[in-house]
Amino acid sequence: MAWQPQAEPLRQLAGYLKDSLSGYDPDAQKHATLMLSQAKSSPDINNYLTYLFASRQPPSSLAFSTEDFHSARCAAAIMLKNNISSGYKAITDEHLSYIRSSIIGGLQDPNSQIRNYAGNVIAEIVRQGGILGWQQLLPELISLASNESGSTSSETQEGAMSALSKVCEDNKRVLDKDYQGQRPLNFIVPKLLELTTSQLPKVRADALISINVFIPQKPQALLVGLDALLNNLFALASDPNATVRRNVCRAFVLIIDIRPDKIAPHMAGLVDYMITQQRNTDDPDLALDAAEFWLCVGEHDRLRTALGPYLEKIVPVLLVSMIYSEDEILMLEGGEDDAEAEDKAEDIKPQFAKVKATRAGVSSNGLGDSSAAGLEPGKNDLPSHRLSLIRVLEDDDELSEGEIEEDYGEGREQDPEERWNLRKCSAAALDVLASVFHGPVFAITLPYLMDNLRHSEWPHREAAVLALGAVADGCMEMVTPHLPELVPYLISLLDDPEPVVRQITCWTLGRYSGWASQLKDSADKARYFEPMMEGILTKMLDNNKRVQEAGASAFAHLEEKATQELMPYCEPIVRQFVQCFEKYKDRNMFILYDCVQTLAEHVGPKLAREDLVNLLMPALIERWNKISDQSREIFPLLECLSYVATALGNAFAPFAGPLFARCIRIIHQNLEEYLAAVNNEVLDKPDKDFLVTSLDLLSAIIQALDENKSAELVASTQPRFFDLLAFCMEDPSNDVRQSSYALLGDCAIFISPQLQAYLPTLMPILIKQLDLDQTLDEQILTGFSVVNNACWSCGEICYKQRERMIPYCDGLYPKLRAIILNPEIPESVNENGAIALGRLAVGAYEQLTPLLGEFAEPFLDSMEKVSWTEEKDSAFEGFTEVVLRNPEAMEVCLPKFFEAIARYTAALHPDTGTTRVLKPLFSRAVNGYRSIIPDFKSFLSQLSPENGQLLQREYQL
Repeated sequence: MAWQPQAEPLRQLAGYLKDSLSGYDPDAQKHATLMLSQAKSSPDINNYLTYLFASRQPPSSLAFSTEDFHSARCAAAIMLKNNISSGYKAITDEHLSYIRSSIIGGLQDPNSQIRNYAGNVIAEIVRQGGILGWQQLLPELISLASNESGSTSSETQEGAMSALSKVCEDNKRVLDKDYQGQRPLNFIVPKLLELTTSQLPKVRADALISINVFIPQKPQALLVGLDALLNNLFALASDPNATVRRNVCRAFVLIIDIRPDKIAPHMAGLVDYMITQQRNTDDPDLALDAAEFWLCVGEHDRLRTALGPYLEKIVPVLLVSMIYSEDEILMLEGGEDDAEAEDKAEDIKPQFAKVKATRAGVSSNGLGDSSAAGLEPGKNDLPSHRLSLIRVLEDDDELSEGEIEEDYGEGREQDPEERWNLRKCSAAALDVLASVFHGPVFAITLPYLMDNLRHSEWPHREAAVLALGAVADGCMEMVTPHLPELVPYLISLLDDPEPVVRQITCWTLGRYSGWASQLKDSADKARYFEPMMEGILTKMLDNNKRVQEAGASAFAHLEEKATQELMPYCEPIVRQFVQCFEKYKDRNMFILYDCVQTLAEHVGPKLAREDLVNLLMPALIERWNKISDQSREIFPLLECLSYVATALGNAFAPFAGPLFARCIRIIHQNLEEYLAAVNNEVLDKPDKDFLVTSLDLLSAIIQALDENKSAELVASTQPRFFDLLAFCMEDPSNDVRQSSYALLGDCAIFISPQLQAYLPTLMPILIKQLDLDQTLDEQILTGFSVVNNACWSCGEICYKQRERMIPYCDGLYPKLRAIILNPEIPESVNENGAIALGRLAVGAYEQLTPLLGEFAEPFLDSMEKVSWTEEKDSAFEGFTEVVLRNPEAMEVCLPKFFEAIARYTAALHPDTGTTRVLKPLFSRAVNGYRSIIPDFKSFLSQLSPENGQLLQREYQL
C-alpha cells in the first residue's frame, strides 16, 4: 500500500511552510522557520514534503486558499531539495522510491513554477545519487518531452524537457563516461537533436540549451552528429521564437572553438544572419548573443581572416550597436553629482588579492600571470571585462528554487554600466577586428567618427568616443596623423555636462596616452601630454563617482604607458592623489590604490624625496588606520604599500614598524581562525587573501630596509616570525604557499643570519614542497608557481648558507634532479631548479661529486636558456667545483660544458651585470681537461667555430 500522511502533522507542516514564505508577519515567519528546522528530524519529513508538493488540490484537512496552498507547495519543494542536498545518504530506499515516483508527477502540473521546482528536485536527486542511481529517469524524461505516447500535454513536455536540461547541465561530464560499454550521451544527443524540431518553442529552446552545454567538451556522440546539428541550426535560424534564435547563435559560437572547419564554408551566410539578429532592437539579449560571434571569430587564429570581405557590413552594425539604448539613456541621463554620498555595501565590488608573479632570476616562460586572468592582450582595459560565453551559458538559466536575484529585485533595474551588454560586446568586437585588419577597419570607422564625435546628442558623442578608443590598439598607425586634432577635442570633452561622456572620454584618452607620453619634442609634450595628464588628473576629483573611477583607471593606464616620463611630474601627481584620498568614498579607494602603486612601480626611488614622502605616506597611513583587519579593502591597500615600500627603500623605515606588526597580527589571527574552522565544521574558514597580501607586504618591507632594520623587525615579532612562516609554507592554499616561499627567499637574501637558526624547521617543509607529486592536476598552474618560488628560495638559501646545506643535500638533490629532468614542467621551474642545484653545490660539492654523471647534462641543458646573471654565475660556480673533483663524469656532455664557458666569456661585459668570479674556476677546468685529453684541438673542433676560437683566444689554448 502506498505511503499516506497523517492529517494533523500534514496540517501543521503545511501551515509552517506557508508562513515561512510570508513577509507580512515576521513573528509567524520566524516561528515557522524554527518549527521546520525541528521537523527535519522526523523520519517521514521528506515524504510529507513530497506529498504536499505533488498534490494539485489542498487535502481535505487543509482550509487553504488557492494562493496559500501554492505558497506551501513551493516552500515544500525548496525544503525537499535542500534536505536531499544535505542528507541524501540518510534517505531510505523506500522513501526515495516514493519521492521519485511522486516528483515526476510535478512535471505534469499546469503551473509552470511547480514544474520548474519539480525539475530542480529531480536534478538534485541525480546530483546526489548519480545517473546510475535512477537509471530509468533519462528515458522517461525523453519519452515525456518528445510525446512518444502521443497524448502527453504540452505542459508536461515542457516540464520534462526543462528537467532534462537541468540534469544535462549538472552532469555534462558524467554523461559522457563509459558504463559497461555504454555512454549515456550516445543515447541522449540524438534524442536532443530530435527535440530541437518539437512543435513547442520552449522544448526546442531547452533542447538547444542542453546541446550547447555539451559542445565545449567535444564528446564523440556530438562530433559524430555535428552535421545533423548544423542542419538543425540552419533550419532553426529563422525560428519565430527569440530564445531559440539566441541559442542558435550560441551554438554557432561554441562550434567555432571545436570545429572551425565546419563554420568556414558557411561564413557568408552566417555573417548576414548574425547581422540580422544583432539589429533586433526588440531583444537586446538576442542581439548580444549575435555580437559574440564577431568576438569569437575575430579571436580565432584560423577563422579571423575570413571576416575580411565582410567588414563593410560588420563594422557599421558594431558602431550603431555601441549607442546606448533608449532604456539605458533614461537610466543614465543627467547623472547626479554623487561624490559626497556614502557608498552602499552592495556597490563595492568584492576584492581579491592579486598573486604576485613567480620569483625568478630567469625567464618566466610558461608562468606569466596574464594568462591566468583569461584576458587577451589589448582587451583587458576595455570599459568592462568580457564574460566568456561558457560563463553566460552557466549563469543565465532559470534561477533554481524560485530564487530572486538580489541585485535586481523589484524596483531596482540593472545598471547598464555594470553588466556585459551589447554596447560593450560591440566595442570589444571592434577592438578585436581593428587588431586583426587595422587600416580597413579604420577606413570604415573614420566617417562615423567625423559625423558623431561632435554630435549634438550626447549618446552619439559618447558612442563615437568609445569607438575611437576601441580602435586605438589596432589602428594606432592610422589614427596618429589625426591625434593632434583629436586629443585637444577629447580633452575638451572632459568637461561635457553628461557624466557618461566624461567617463568614456577618460578611458579613450588613457588608450592614447602611450602616443602622448612618448612624444620627443618638448613643445609637443607641453601641447598634448601635459594637458592630457592634467585633464585626467582633474577628472579624478570629478563630482561624479563614476567619472572619478574612470579618471583614476585612465591615469593608471597612462602611468603604465608613460613609465619614467612621469618623473618630472611626481609632485603634482602625488598632491592630486592626496586630495583623492580626502574626497573618495570606499568604492573608488580601490582604483586609487592602483594608481599609487603603479606610480611607485615606475618612478621608483624618485618617490623617496622627503617632500613626496611627507605628502603621500600620511594619506596612506590615515587610511590604514581607518580600516579594520577584517575589511577586504586591506587587500589592495597592502598590495599598494608593498610597491610603495619598494620604491621608498629606507625612507619607508619610519612607517615600517606598525605595518610589519599588523601584518604579523593578521597572519596569526587568520591561521588561528583556520585551525579553529578545521576542528569545528560550524565555523567558516577565513579568507586566505589576508595571508597572501600580508606576506607580500612583509617581503617588500624586508627588501626595502637595510639589513639591521629588517632583522630588528623580524626579531621583535610575537608570535615568532619564522614560526608563522613555517605554518604558511604548509598552508593548503597554493596562493599562500607561493607568497610564503617568495618571503622565504627574501629572508635568505636580506636577513640570512636570522634565518639560519630556523633551517632545521623550514628546510624539511621546503624539501617536501619540491616533490612534483604534490602538485595536484586540478591546480597544476598555480602548483607550479609554488614549486617555482620554492626552487628560487632554495637557491637563495643554498648560496647564502653554503656548507650549512650539507645536512639537507640528501633531501634536496633527488627533488631538484627530478625537476630538471621533467620535460612537462614550465621552463622557469626547470631553470630555477637547475640554479638551485648549482648553488647547492657551492657548499655541498663533496656530496654531489659522485652524482655528477646523473645531473650534469640536464643541468647544462637547463642553464643554456638562462641569461648570464649573478644567479647563473653562482650556479656555475658550484657546478664547476664538482666538475673539478670528478672530471671523468663529464665525458658525455663535455662539449656542452665548454660551450657554456664560451658563452660566459662572451657575456663578460660591464653592462651584463656578470662578474669575473667564474674566470679562475673555468680556467682551472679548461686547463685540467687540456692536460687529460690527448688530442685537445680535435676536441675543440666539436664546438661551434665561434666558441672554439673564443676559448682558444681567452685561455691561450
